[in-house]
Amino acid sequence: MPALLLAVIILAPVVWLFIMSISPAADLTAKPLVWWPQTVDFSRYGILLSSVENSAGAAFVASLVNSILVAGMATVAALVLAIPAAWAVSRTPSVGWSLYMVIATYMLPVALAVPLYFGLAHLGLLNSVFGLALVYLTILAPFTTWLMKSGFDAIPKEIEAAAMMDGAGLFATLRIITLPLAAPVMATSALFAFLLAWDEFFYALLFTSDLRAKTLTVAIADLAGGRVSDYGLIATAGVLAALPPVVIGLVMQRALISGLTSGGVKG
Repeated sequence: MPALLLAVIILAPVVWLFIMSISPAADLTAKPLVWWPQTVDFSRYGILLSSVENSAGAAFVASLVNSILVAGMATVAALVLAIPAAWAVSRTPSVGWSLYMVIATYMLPVALAVPLYFGLAHLGLLNSVFGLALVYLTILAPFTTWLMKSGFDAIPKEIEAAAMMDGAGLFATLRIITLPLAAPVMATSALFAFLLAWDEFFYALLFTSDLRAKTLTVAIADLAGGRVSDYGLIATAGVLAALPPVVIGLVMQRALISGLTSGGVKG
């Protein structure tokens, strides 16, 4: 029963978002509220997925592509940096304090906004997909390092020591022994990093100005920025924006569960 109640609480907003996306505009402003539309309207999905130049659909699709590129690049770069950093911190507890100092920067997005803005401007990376991915890397690298450190902590050091005694070098030990055992937590870290980058709004709003780099979160905010907002269109954008993370989560479900429970590994 508690699990069913939790599922209802989690899914209710998503279901209502979908109902709004297929409801006529009159139903969304009717009093009393119409909980299910008498006429189902999927036309908004066609509007947002169209490729007509200078249309709302073209802007949405361009923002969708930008979000995928930015989140993907930032996630891959964060993993490349975080894997060796997390392993080093895990195997050298005396420097663990440095990780927590770096993570503290994750709590200061507003304070870092001005220096990041001037840094991107100096490099010519304002309103750039690559520049925004670089900014997201400053958020994701500390987070993924901290998350993967717990996964490496759960892998007994004796396994690595045994491999080295058998003649394996450091990189061979990491490639053959450590990284395969850490694969679930690496997948979990990648998923959470991608979701963080996908949902980020503050930096995307500050550092982008047009469709060359604007992401979905900013595009959806633009839909709500007019004097008269089409709530159904905003809901449709929300449904479409939620699909890529949901698909990725379903594909990586087994690795996610394994990664979240990897702390149960015993040496």
